[in-house]
Amino acid sequence: MIDVQRLRVLRAVAEHGSFNQAAAVLRLTPSAVSQQVAALERGLGAQVVARSTRGVTLTPAGHIMVGAAESVAAELEHARQQVAELSTGRTQLTVATFTSGGRLLLPSALARLMAAHPRTVLHVREGEPEDTLPLVRQGAVDLALAYHFDGPLPVGPRPGTSLEWTPLLEDPLHVVLPQGHRLVGHDSLDLAELAAEPWVLGCLKTEAYLRRYAEQAGFDPDIRGTTTDYFFARSLVAAGMGISLIPSIALTPEIPGLSTVSLKSPVPIRHIGVAAINGRDRPHVTTLIHALREQATQHNGH
Repeated sequence: MIDVQRLRVLRAVAEHGSFNQAAAVLRLTPSAVSQQVAALERGLGAQVVARSTRGVTLTPAGHIMVGAAESVAAELEHARQQVAELSTGRTQLTVATFTSGGRLLLPSALARLMAAHPRTVLHVREGEPEDTLPLVRQGAVDLALAYHFDGPLPVGPRPGTSLEWTPLLEDPLHVVLPQGHRLVGHDSLDLAELAAEPWVLGCLKTEAYLRRYAEQAGFDPDIRGTTTDYFFARSLVAAGMGISLIPSIALTPEIPGLSTVSLKSPVPIRHIGVAAINGRDRPHVTTLIHALREQATQHNGH
């Protein structure tokens, strides 16, 4: 039989990349962490981590076992919630969200959830997808409103997990220009036309995305500022600091002195959706996902 504590230790090692850091988080000694992992390997008859001077990395068997560890953690948390619901008669629901998507989609969806299930106790956690999707797999949150650009989810499902992704809407990025800019009034722009412009961006991932698309267009963008808030980035554009690349759902509320122009193909797009554990009969989660889909449909219709 596989020891749950050893799975917990392996998950910490995988998350932090070293025995020492995992030991600090778990409040164990590095020797105890190493012994737990070694005991797990003996029981499996397979190596789960590769040790080197740079730290430790998971082997293919290790990836499978970390997936199993996350599934076990999620099931135990789900069971704890069910027991708590039996004693209180109230359902605890924790929702994770990124800022701009949560502002657009979540309030109305939560209102619909509370109308259908008024005894629900809601908790909302803000975070980026690379942080919140693992929390869904671990059972720490019930579902996460998240996004990804072209390519897979930032933290895709591992073997042994059942993370389900429900697409909600596509969120194209637009160029935001200050009033009086020479390109204001164009119906659309090619990214190459912006090669000489200074940029102010509202998200570190947007910077990485812009650099990738700019490389395809043959230039290296001159990035003068990065923030973690799209409204702040647009405010800096209005002040004349540069131009920006902003997702469509983050273009409100309006700021005077700005103009928005679409990009020509290939258009950078954020894919917004919701992640939850598949295969669970949780009416509250199902209700909220349906409400989010309805809210996304209303937004797409505008």
